[in-house]
Order: sequence, then structure tokens, then C-alpha cells
Amino acid sequence: QVQLVESGGGLVQPGGSLRLSCAASGSIFSINTMAWYRQAPGKERELVAGISRGDNTNYGTSVKGRFSISRDNAKNAVYLQMNSLEPEDTAVYYCNVEYINRSYRILKVWGQGTLVTVSS
Repeated sequence: QVQLVESGGGLVQPGGSLRLSCAASGSIFSINTMAWYRQAPGKERELVAGISRGDNTNYGTSVKGRFSISRDNAKNAVYLQMNSLEPEDTAVYYCNVEYINRSYRILKVWGQGTLVTVSS
């Protein structure tokens, strides 16, 4: 089994910054795509940013130019640097990882979520 541990959420004022972290552990042969999603109250879960093993990135339209995703393959970790935060960014942020386990199966796992609140 693979587990994801997320950290870095909290309360921040509009215009502020936060950095989310997510580390994977368990029966991992290798990790493919790592991504962050978010879900605001009353809304569907949406993709915030994704990064491939080769560091190709993609971003949701509303966060382009403000958020930056990166990964550390040695640590099986992914990060989300969030700048110029807006109240509309308030949501629970989830880490999602596609990995290959030691039986060479491709699987996906979700983190437990971390709450980001942007408010004055």
C-alpha cells in the first residue's frame, strides 16, 4: 500500500503565499504523474496543477501565473507554491499520485486533503 501525507495548509490573508507538500511512502517502484486538486464547498473537485516524471507541468486556468508545482523524485514528494492567493482559492487541496507498485501495476492514490483558507 501507498500512503500520501500532506502538509502546509492554513489560514492566509489575500495576497499572501502558502506552500503545500505531499510525500508518498509505501510499496512504490516508481511514480508517474503527481498532481494537486482542490474542492471548494458546494463545488466539484478540480485540477489545480500536475507534473509528469519528466517535469512537464500543466495548470488550471484560474491559477496560472500564481501557482507553481514541483517535485523531488528522490523524496517521492510534490510541492505546490501558491502566491497571490485570493479568497476564491479557499478549498480543501488534495494530492494525487499515479505510481507503479512493486508488482508493476499502475495505481492512483489520494491524500487526505489539507484546508487552505484565504480570508482577511
